[in-house]
Amino acid sequence: MNEKALQAKKDSVAKISEGIKASKAIAVVSYAGLTVAELTELRRKLAEKNATFGVFKNTLVRRALAENNIEGLDEYLEGPNAFVFSPEVSDGVNVIYKYSRAHENLVLKAGCIEGTIVDAKGLKDVAKLPTKEQLLSMFCMVLNEPISGFARAIKSVAEKNGAPAEETPAAEASAN
Repeated sequence: MNEKALQAKKDSVAKISEGIKASKAIAVVSYAGLTVAELTELRRKLAEKNATFGVFKNTLVRRALAENNIEGLDEYLEGPNAFVFSPEVSDGVNVIYKYSRAHENLVLKAGCIEGTIVDAKGLKDVAKLPTKEQLLSMFCMVLNEPISGFARAIKSVAEKNGAPAEETPAAEASAN
């Protein structure tokens, strides 16, 4: 093997390894049958979530996985595969799951979620989890609810007693 080809393979393994290290979620998908336009659209959607989509030789991916002490994905590295690297657990997986529902040629095979190997069903379960932003929003709503409930109770007591109900900042916040 000539020196240029060997260096190109080493560079590819290094690139894959960097993607693995920077990702909390890695997905292995079969993309055979997707058009170039569909792949471009998928890449664009993944880029919006800071996830990347790459096609690499399975042997090079095996080497990168071994370098990062990840075992258990070898059985899924058969045939043409693409790899999705996502810095957030559910972002990239969510995009490919939704895309696979609309495009039957994109098939989820398996993945590695924060060091744990999951099959296609596990990827689908992760895809259904709320995103970090959604979880933070839910948390804020839970924190805000007791205050909002208290403000509504005070307002209703004041209205029962015949006092004019003034809008309080807490009541205004709960109305929004």
